[in-house]
Amino acid sequence: MRTVLKVLGGVVLVLVAVCVGLWGATRGQYDVPQLVTQDPELPSLLVDGVTLHARRAKGPEGARTVIVLHGGPGGDFRSLQALDALSDTYNVVFYDQRGAGLSERVDPDRLGLTGYLDELEGVIDLVSPDQPPVLLGHSWGAILAVSYLGRDPGDVAALVLIEPGYLDAPGFASWQNTSRAYMSGAAYWREAVLTGFRAQHVDGPDADAQEDFLIGHMVKVFANHPDNPYHCGQGYTAPGWRFGARASDHWSDTSSAELGRISAGVPRFAGPVLAVSGACNDWIGAPLQSGHMARFADAELAVVPDAGHDVIWDNPDASLQIIRDFLDRRAPR
Repeated sequence: MRTVLKVLGGVVLVLVAVCVGLWGATRGQYDVPQLVTQDPELPSLLVDGVTLHARRAKGPEGARTVIVLHGGPGGDFRSLQALDALSDTYNVVFYDQRGAGLSERVDPDRLGLTGYLDELEGVIDLVSPDQPPVLLGHSWGAILAVSYLGRDPGDVAALVLIEPGYLDAPGFASWQNTSRAYMSGAAYWREAVLTGFRAQHVDGPDADAQEDFLIGHMVKVFANHPDNPYHCGQGYTAPGWRFGARASDHWSDTSSAELGRISAGVPRFAGPVLAVSGACNDWIGAPLQSGHMARFADAELAVVPDAGHDVIWDNPDASLQIIRDFLDRRAPR
């Protein structure tokens, strides 16, 4: 027994020494941007009692509005800003969703699908009250756009869906199962431990900053995994302002009932749909999106060359041409 206690004591001392060493080795300045509630100079919209980081690229008088929905949950619209170029013909509206990017953080009970849909409805009422907008969603944003059809399909002129990973509960389970391969291995866990220690040195600007820093960095490690087809082999470089950890964690535990609501409004939507996928992405790229498009009455698929999951960032010129051609044909002002 005495020998066992000595061994355990030695192990504890080693672990303490390692932790102290890592604490010291990871000391540094890790800045986390302020939220829109802290920086009054950030452009914003007040929607459903929540202050959202938002920006509008105003188009010609009377132009149709395109509302851009970013990925996540927890991401932001930073990597999608090349869509500004559409403002020569359309009004383009970007916003960071509640609890994400630079928008106000909210309690978990406001991070369910109903909260996101209430928010999107409020944005539409503010920026396109007299004409149905186009919803342009990337990844989770595409899932949100499809979910909005359950409110009133007539409130949407057209959909542009960039690689939604799933549109129902079985698809979500499949996505989670595959994603585990890119969240494992010695390199991943080494980075997780180091980032955990770095996060302890984050000093503000608010109570969510440490967790946002930690989870945001690990999401990038996941996307940047050498085997993850989210990129074309040179790494995932799409930028973001700040990740919303609470929003991401809450959705990862969402119920089958919530997931079942995503496609509930699809049978009632007769408008045009464009699916966009990156040529490099053989996980949630063209084959999966072809299956998704089979759910819609009027849908087409376009593949962007030299692009992974974040097609707007990877190949903006080709992406914009594809989207512009579709909108000009199917959703003119």
